[in-house]
Amino acid sequence: MKWVKKGLIVKATGRFDWMVTHASVPFAMHLEGDIYRVYFGGRNKENETQPGYIEIDLKNPTEILNMSPKPVLELGKPGLFDDSGVWCHSIVENKGVHYMYYNGWMKGASVPYYSAIGLAISKDGGKTFKRYSQAPILERNKIEPYIVGGPCISIENRIWRMWYLSAIDFKIENGIAMYYYHIKYAESKDGINWKRDGIVCIDFKYPGETRIAHPCVAREGGLYKMWYCYAIGADGYRIGYAESEDGTKWERKDEEAGIDVSESGWDSEMVCYPFVFEHKGQKYMLYNGNGYGKTGFGYATLEEE
Repeated sequence: MKWVKKGLIVKATGRFDWMVTHASVPFAMHLEGDIYRVYFGGRNKENETQPGYIEIDLKNPTEILNMSPKPVLELGKPGLFDDSGVWCHSIVENKGVHYMYYNGWMKGASVPYYSAIGLAISKDGGKTFKRYSQAPILERNKIEPYIVGGPCISIENRIWRMWYLSAIDFKIENGIAMYYYHIKYAESKDGINWKRDGIVCIDFKYPGETRIAHPCVAREGGLYKMWYCYAIGADGYRIGYAESEDGTKWERKDEEAGIDVSESGWDSEMVCYPFVFEHKGQKYMLYNGNGYGKTGFGYATLEEE
């Protein structure tokens, strides 16, 4: 496959208090016709992430039709698992209700941060969300003692499926503190209570690989396809790709991802946080570039080979 880069859609301009810097982890929800709402995380002056959205017409994605003046979900109260950051990753609709799954961040002492997965629910079509609970729905346990986050959710035959990052270690190397994480799998009957057995979907492959994150899973016929990002050492992310017949056993095919850093510009140092969707037979990818979204997010279209 080959992705053709089309350029930036959004960069942080400081227009609103919730988006002084960054526009990270974009994902799209179809509204009507060619109109999509794209959710992403902006950072305030305290460097805390909160989610908002823009609305665009895919016929001209760089022209923003509407932007949320305030976050759709604000930080949790002090002491809660999401009091330092709310980083949304996936929205699914069930019986007219939208379920938003997000990373809740809390600043750490011996480690830079803690991360767990929260759930917020919208009954107004995704314009605003209310927490299902002040506590996370997925957090560390005896088989995952560090952090979890970055969920991608789908519903198939009444089974809710989740692919998410799970840390297996934490190290400080050359003065850099870093979790080591890969991608695992969990299931649920209601989207709230999750069964996880430590199933690893995307594991480390390269010498020095440290982080594999942000799965985006799509099913095409009898084949599952996943886009994600991975990093070697403390370097920036690259976008990877894998395939599976059942959604649990995956084969990494990163050489087929079809997208890499540019020679110069906003995505010349890294490409990360891919979100792939199809509209009228055309595949689109939203993604971040340098600085984990500091330069904003752009898009690419798939050119069939």
